[in-house]
Amino acid sequence: MSPSRPEDPAAATPALHAALDQSEKVTVKVEEAAHELAAVNTTLQKDITAGAPTAQVQRTIEKSEAVEQKVQEAAAELVEVTTALAAEVDEREALEGHVLEMQSDLLRSQSAEAASRHRALHDALTNLPNATLFADRLELALEQARRHEWRLAVMFLDLDRFKHINDTHGHDIGDRVLQETAERLSAFVRGGDSVGRRGGDEFLLLLLEVKGDASVLDLAAALATSIGEPIALDDLRLSVGASIGIAIYPEDGKSADLLLRRADAAMYLAKQTQSQVARHASPEVG
Repeated sequence: MSPSRPEDPAAATPALHAALDQSEKVTVKVEEAAHELAAVNTTLQKDITAGAPTAQVQRTIEKSEAVEQKVQEAAAELVEVTTALAAEVDEREALEGHVLEMQSDLLRSQSAEAASRHRALHDALTNLPNATLFADRLELALEQARRHEWRLAVMFLDLDRFKHINDTHGHDIGDRVLQETAERLSAFVRGGDSVGRRGGDEFLLLLLEVKGDASVLDLAAALATSIGEPIALDDLRLSVGASIGIAIYPEDGKSADLLLRRADAAMYLAKQTQSQVARHASPEVG
């Protein structure tokens, strides 16, 4: 909604008229950006529900983020206009209160929209895709793999010695270890691949169009080495390890559920044998 003009426009100064006009223009810009953001987020939800290609979903996410930036920029511009307007209407408290209320409503709406989208699709601690979004991406990737006869790999990663760090140094340090681990995992994937947090100290990776088993195993070994490098936190140098289980489509499974379960089982094998990396070895494919 646009701010109301004073009842006696003739009594208003030219500067006040200019500030009011600018406020109205910026308000329209904010509302348009907010509507655009809602439309893009609706499209994103439809893309995920309809099983759109991974690249299309990624483009829609990127567009949503760009529109979200426009909302933030417009809101910031509205703050500047509101400040200028307030300086001109010292004796017009009712108008000033109305403009500030409008600004507050818009900022609350934008903040709620961004927070809702973030909670729905991402892990709050690491900003990685959560288990729900990762599962959606895996389903989309499997559709592409079946259509184009691609191979893909799912990795299930569990941190070693994390419970000891949490129990010894507290949950705040434990959370920072998880955040550092998320950054290291993200550095290993390509643009179309995905890293997600399943929960606790468990992470998931999805690698698209993998070529050979050896390359996947080499990547997993390098990943385990990176995770095992000491983490410097304040005066502490902490080390965790990683046990990584691998399942490859289509040899190890043809459904998302089976691939995840077999990657999970391979991770437990890696942990039990202290081999860091293991691939599901069953010849059965479901």
